[in-house]
Amino acid sequence: MSPCATRSSATTPASASVTRATTTRTGTTINDDLGNLAAADEINRRLRVHRTEPAASAQLEALALAVAANLPVLLWGEPGIGKSAGLEQLAAGLGLPLETVIASVHEPSDFAGLPIVGDDPAVTGVPMAPPDWAVRVTTRGRGLVFFDELSSAPPAVQAALLRVVLERRVGSLRLPEPVRIVAAANPPSSAADGWHLSPPLANRFVHLRWTHDPRTVARGLAGTWPAARIPSIDAARIPGAVARARGAVSGFLSARPGLAHHLPADAESRGGAWPSPRTWEMALKLLAVAYASGTGREALAAAVVGAVGDGAGVELISYLEELDLPDPDRVLADPAAFKLPERGDRQLAFLTAVVAAVQGDLTRRRWEAGWVVLAKAVDAGVPDVAARAAMDLAAMRDLAWPVPPGIDAFVDLLQLSGAL
Repeated sequence: MSPCATRSSATTPASASVTRATTTRTGTTINDDLGNLAAADEINRRLRVHRTEPAASAQLEALALAVAANLPVLLWGEPGIGKSAGLEQLAAGLGLPLETVIASVHEPSDFAGLPIVGDDPAVTGVPMAPPDWAVRVTTRGRGLVFFDELSSAPPAVQAALLRVVLERRVGSLRLPEPVRIVAAANPPSSAADGWHLSPPLANRFVHLRWTHDPRTVARGLAGTWPAARIPSIDAARIPGAVARARGAVSGFLSARPGLAHHLPADAESRGGAWPSPRTWEMALKLLAVAYASGTGREALAAAVVGAVGDGAGVELISYLEELDLPDPDRVLADPAAFKLPERGDRQLAFLTAVVAAVQGDLTRRRWEAGWVVLAKAVDAGVPDVAARAAMDLAAMRDLAWPVPPGIDAFVDLLQLSGAL
């Protein structure tokens, strides 16, 4: 046998042996890897298990307040700060299905709808078909829609979102009233291909600055995170809360008319919260829900500032702290025992609140009690403060009701205005 033949015959069994051993070792490695992956998955599963506890978090309370008022909310925060996790927790706490839509990777048609040509467009028109996420939310009838990465969405997508956020329309579909809308954004400086929000879109949101508390993070990683809960609204307090909120906002803007609308000069500020009639209506809703639920001052301040901006919001909160309006429903129950406030701004705000309370539950007794309250303004020598309230109250009169004595001081004014 030649040396070559000898080496060949000697090598073949060895090669086969190595191959079998490699196969065996490879098979063992695969099995071990599967076991290790399963064990790692078990670790991850256990780390996802956590509990929640009530916690004094102003930003969580402000978020819950805005969601309860059914206002679109925009959370501003750096990447990795926990915005998405907070929304998942909020949805779970409310028992609402969460529908996440990454705004930056969608086309305008995903929000405005895709045109679908039917059998006879000249008769039926061309409907705008909504995307699947909007259909799912509408089919459920409730839910929390989360638009993430909003500051990375280009201007065309932001424009398509205008009707979704304000009118709740997606193509030809209207989102049900119980559906809440929340968005999240990174500051343009830290966003991927970041854009400033367009002023029309920014003015449709309550803007909340989302920050982290190191102690909360430490406790959360230990297994306990704070819970976000919707404010508990007392149904009996709703009429008075609505009247107080109307009086407060109307009185403030009467004293500070320049704040009714103010578009900031720079692009960054226009992409945040600023005062407009739309955002003042948001502030009104926030105040009404806060009064009816007893929301804390810090959370209310954060939500109001998030609606109308820093300057106007801080002024309104300071005004509310000094205002201290009595409950208009209690005053209407016993108007003779009421003493008119001495300050002119408080007088105007309270009389506006009284008229709003009468309008909210209009009966002859409450209407006549309203005139007793307005007569106190005449006795105090400030009939001009009550003039607008008197015209509004007169317009509510049922023709079958007799003219009350308290109206005498306003007869000339009401005749000139055509209300009498």
